[in-house]
Amino acid sequence: MTPAPSSRSPFLGLLPLPERTAVLRALRTETVGGLVLLAAAVVALVWANTPWSGAYEAIRDFHFGLPALGLDLSVGHWASDGLLTVFFLVAGIELKRELVVGELRTPATAALPVIAALCGMVIPAALYAATAGIGGGSMSGWAVPMATDIAFALAVLAVISTHLPTALRAFLLTLAVVDDLGAILIIAVFFTSDLNLWALAGAVAGLVLFYVLQRLRVCGWWWYVPLGLAIWALMYNGGVHATVAGVAMGLILRTTRDKGEAASPGERTGHLLHPFSAGVAVPLFALFAAGVSISGPALGEVFTSPEPLGVVLGLVIGKILGIFAGTYLAARFTRARLNPDLAWADVFSLAVLAGIGFTVALLIGELAFPTGEVGEHVKAAVLIGSLIAATVAALFLRRRNAVYRRLYEEENLDEDADGIPDIYQRGPAASGSSTDRGDGLAADGGAPRPRGR
Repeated sequence: MTPAPSSRSPFLGLLPLPERTAVLRALRTETVGGLVLLAAAVVALVWANTPWSGAYEAIRDFHFGLPALGLDLSVGHWASDGLLTVFFLVAGIELKRELVVGELRTPATAALPVIAALCGMVIPAALYAATAGIGGGSMSGWAVPMATDIAFALAVLAVISTHLPTALRAFLLTLAVVDDLGAILIIAVFFTSDLNLWALAGAVAGLVLFYVLQRLRVCGWWWYVPLGLAIWALMYNGGVHATVAGVAMGLILRTTRDKGEAASPGERTGHLLHPFSAGVAVPLFALFAAGVSISGPALGEVFTSPEPLGVVLGLVIGKILGIFAGTYLAARFTRARLNPDLAWADVFSLAVLAGIGFTVALLIGELAFPTGEVGEHVKAAVLIGSLIAATVAALFLRRRNAVYRRLYEEENLDEDADGIPDIYQRGPAASGSSTDRGDGLAADGGAPRPRGR
């Protein structure tokens, strides 16, 4: 029997104050980084389609490094194997935080976003496989349309000036975090080659030492930076994509505070690296990955060749079907109910926005098609699919912006200027009565917001 509405917890309702603070802190950096990422992608596209495209290719393909250590890489590979490791390190820290203190800490709260994210990965991959199979194309790119780029999505929100409530942004962030975990597992399992077991054993030993240092509460960057670089180099030489080292170290870092500790190691590391990851590492990767030739024949190939067409369909249609259907079914058959101030059109809009798969999709595209025209066409398909998703999502979100603006203003109103939004100080939750659950919501799960749209 379906439980009564009053006994069901609100989906996309008011977040607990500590969670809201953490989400807002992460989103501010991601939004700025997303705007830089957007600028880098535009520069790459313009540069690669001008008479100076030869200079772009020469810089991207220039090799340097330490050949004796197996690290003689091109600039493009340093960006994808090196700089993106910082991105995945930060992603690993965010995932650990979500698992320990965030939305994924309990099965009840994790079920809905995890189901939505998994459906949003499986259906795009299935659409790609069906398109490639019917058209006689390669199945190698099945994982390309599975990822969501949270920074790019937030940049789109910043450009169109939508006032999304924190819960909607947090849901999008959680989807992206689960997507990142899925992507790194796919990279680790399906895109490994010429495994060097000795190097991999060294990387595992380094990770064990990293874990022991964390357990012993050893502090000091002079321990962790050299060790992290050694783990990264061993992972790369072991034949596993080097970004796996980043997410592994991020998951090992402690995210809970000891008594008297102002910030956990994960919090401190994330605080230091997040601006570099969002503002430097990811944009530089985009600069050397998004420079594809956009001509009439190339655009025609995107919509006629099975591989790039499968990517576009997976990002634009597969993400919508997967995330919306997964969310609806999870809400229908669990104790969650949609916040009455919102509509399912809002969830649909987020599902469309999740079709922006820029950074990780480009990375997997490079791994799936390392050489040849197909790889260039797949990159173009990622860009076009992400652009279509961003445009359609912007149209939907702008139509609902009046609702978002009202909820945003109410959520952030602080008339007594005490640093705590007034919405967290109303009703039973503010009085400390028996109905207070300690997270800013009444025991019946209702958010203290006015009804109506």
